[in-house]
Amino acid sequence: MTLISENKIEIAYPADFEEITAVWEASVRATHHFLTEADIIFFRPLILHEYLKAVDLFCVKNTEGKIEGFLGTLDDKIEMLFLHPSARGKGIGKKLIEFAIHNFKIKKVDVNEQNQQAVGFYQHIGFKVVSRWEVDSLGKPYPILSMELK
Repeated sequence: MTLISENKIEIAYPADFEEITAVWEASVRATHHFLTEADIIFFRPLILHEYLKAVDLFCVKNTEGKIEGFLGTLDDKIEMLFLHPSARGKGIGKKLIEFAIHNFKIKKVDVNEQNQQAVGFYQHIGFKVVSRWEVDSLGKPYPILSMELK
């Protein structure tokens, strides 16, 4: 078995979508306590079949080749950033953000206001809140903070 170098950012491909969706679900269950089970069931097929293919998608794999986190960008915006709960606190999220800023001139991100850990993470990197929306893009009652890198 060939070992993969740890924490290397790679392009994610459609063959990775099932595993990425599993990482998304584990991450959401660990951090998005405001979502209901029905919300997770609603969003899962959208992530798998629509949202992942709509972005430039990158992932970080561990030495066993398992995806620990992923990042999706579109234009100058982070559309998604999720880490498996076991990968949190290892610098993977920061590494993915720095990769996006450096390579794609990322300046924007929208964050669920109720996910205070994510809001704090982006603020620590230098993002500032520029606007607030009462509902998410699907009209669900989850306030969204639009943030920009200053």
